Amino acid sequence: MPSASQLALFGHEAPAFDASFKRLERTWLSEDAWFDYAPGWLSGHEALFQRLVSEVRFRQEERTMYERIVAVPRLVAALPRDGEVPPVIDAARRALSQRYAEDFTRISLGYYRSGRESVAWHGDYVARRLPNALVATVSVGAPRRFLLRPTGGGKSLALSLGWGDLIVMGGSCQRTFQHSIPKVAHADPRIAIMFRPVWPGV
Repeated sequence: MPSASQLALFGHEAPAFDASFKRLERTWLSEDAWFDYAPGWLSGHEALFQRLVSEVRFRQEERTMYERIVAVPRLVAALPRDGEVPPVIDAARRALSQRYAEDFTRISLGYYRSGRESVAWHGDYVARRLPNALVATVSVGAPRRFLLRPTGGGKSLALSLGWGDLIVMGGSCQRTFQHSIPKVAHADPRIAIMFRPVWPGV
């Protein structure tokens, strides 16, 4: 059993990830939609979280909803436009690109500062229009509930993503399924680090 001092250091060690992907497991959602999940894939998640919070220029976006302009309930950023790419994130990007034979050239961040910040049911804005697409996400900071359901509604599947967890959605997942991060009464901050390719025609 870990000592109190070991627990105090959890997540604060130098960031590193499991290049062997030994804990990665695939779940098939349908004949052509799946996700891979590796809990704790990135160690030192808290140290990386703190670096991103202090160094990245996060911004608030707005969108039109019911003929009103409303603030998106989370902060966003893109690397390297909004800050330097930490070496561990670039190394993770290259490892994921090799693993999935896909060039994950785009890196974006979603910063959920509290349980009040969320994202509604959706598929990736571009990927949901493609037959198949890959989107990889590493979560640093505190866990948040992540839900997946068939597009249009149905029974949902729940994961708790944080503390360096990796999820990769593939096949038709972005088109035939939706995902969300629901609001909760209380949650500590979390940052989702998302890796995407540059899709043709985009």
